[in-house]
Amino acid sequence: MREAEIRRLLAANLLCALAIVLAAVVPAFFLDGFSVLGTHLTWLCVCSVCVATLNIILHLVLKPNQSPKRRSFAHKIPRFLKCCIYFFMSCILFHAIIVLYGAPLIELVTETFLFAVLLSTFTTLQCLCLLGPNIQAWIRVFSKNGAMSIWESSLQITSICTILGAWFGAFPIPLDWDRPWQV
Repeated sequence: MREAEIRRLLAANLLCALAIVLAAVVPAFFLDGFSVLGTHLTWLCVCSVCVATLNIILHLVLKPNQSPKRRSFAHKIPRFLKCCIYFFMSCILFHAIIVLYGAPLIELVTETFLFAVLLSTFTTLQCLCLLGPNIQAWIRVFSKNGAMSIWESSLQITSICTILGAWFGAFPIPLDWDRPWQV
């Protein structure tokens, strides 16, 4: 059973990585003048949509933590609405954190918010797909040694590495202020 779960998790992570690569390559065939650096806002949108769609589909197909209870349609609608609210709140929270770390407050609002959406897609959306809008489960998973399954361990690693990667990615920015790709 554990080997099968590891294979499913590996396949899910490889598909997410493939979605990111395809989000950088495929739009060039359909959009004139598309490049990741030249049309970065379009790429952020395409990447967020691709990864979000893939995460939701993978969760529905693989069903890593589905409980037998609470499958009624009347339960799914409020849960879906809560997940949407949590995702939007995480976008706002990431946007505020990015601004507090030095992003321009007014000049580049669209870029900053789309980056916050991308961070939320890689962190919060995966948590919502796996754990749902249950704050106690989130606290349990992200506390020390709180992960109870391989999916939850992967969730911890992915979320923490996404946030650290975004933070460490900002270090080289002061080295080269005159480049247009830094916007």
